[in-house]
Amino acid sequence: MVGHYNKGGTKTPMPDANPGNFALAGHRNTHGEPFRYINRLKPGDPIVVETQDTYYVYKMASILPQTSPGNTAVLDPVPPGSGFTKPGRYITLTTCTPEFTSKYRMIVWGKMVEDRPRDKGKPPALVD
Repeated sequence: MVGHYNKGGTKTPMPDANPGNFALAGHRNTHGEPFRYINRLKPGDPIVVETQDTYYVYKMASILPQTSPGNTAVLDPVPPGSGFTKPGRYITLTTCTPEFTSKYRMIVWGKMVEDRPRDKGKPPALVD
């Protein structure tokens, strides 16, 4: 499972916000390992979030291989180090690094390229 940053100073909007930086945290090891291979993402790779009504498709834009767990600026509307220069529809994925520790965080950012109602079928990123 993944968790949405939705409380206090780290609260981020849901993916339908325009603009907005939707942020999720997930484990690389244990608890279902949802971000097990996050380190293998490359710029341009799709990141798909599925909700009850909509598929949100992002393209991976950049990665911060290691930062302090206290670096909450990575969740900002325009995160420093992301390469983004103005507000937009972004996703931030955070996980622990190196594997099997919680010493640092790895951050992956993406930019939304499509929001597709589920009744329109799966996006090409899921069927190609």
